[in-house]
Amino acid sequence: MFNNQELATEMPGLKNFARRLTRNNHDAEDLLQYTLLRAIEKKHLFQENTDLFKWTSKIMYNQFVSDYRRKAKYETKFDPENYLETESIDPPQDNQAELNAVKETMKDLSQEHQEILFMICVQGLSYQEVADSLKIAIGTVRSRLSRARENLLQRLETPRVVH
Repeated sequence: MFNNQELATEMPGLKNFARRLTRNNHDAEDLLQYTLLRAIEKKHLFQENTDLFKWTSKIMYNQFVSDYRRKAKYETKFDPENYLETESIDPPQDNQAELNAVKETMKDLSQEHQEILFMICVQGLSYQEVADSLKIAIGTVRSRLSRARENLLQRLETPRVVH
């Protein structure tokens, strides 16, 4: 076991490590406090002749990874504040104009390309479901989709002549 004074001597190194991990002083302080508390709680698991810094930095790293995964999984998906901060809202008329342009341009594509784009992009079917439905190979689905997207994009970028 170690004593709290030995743990206190490791604090500057742990603080630097926390800053390198979090790149944020506030989060580094929180991570350091968690690590120290956890080390004291799990003091009985510390094996003699083990490097105290390595042991505590492992605790810190594991907590950092757990926090990172939790944030990536939950905050970005379910925390509306983070989502709202990053989202911007385009004027609805812009979206409608783009949608109309895509609808009109789709009419110029071959039936094959219209069908593949509709099934995958609108209906949300998987490549395998489309392949099964059209009775074609999955590789054919991929190549048709690729060509259809290229064709659609090329036609959208070319100005339309209105008569």
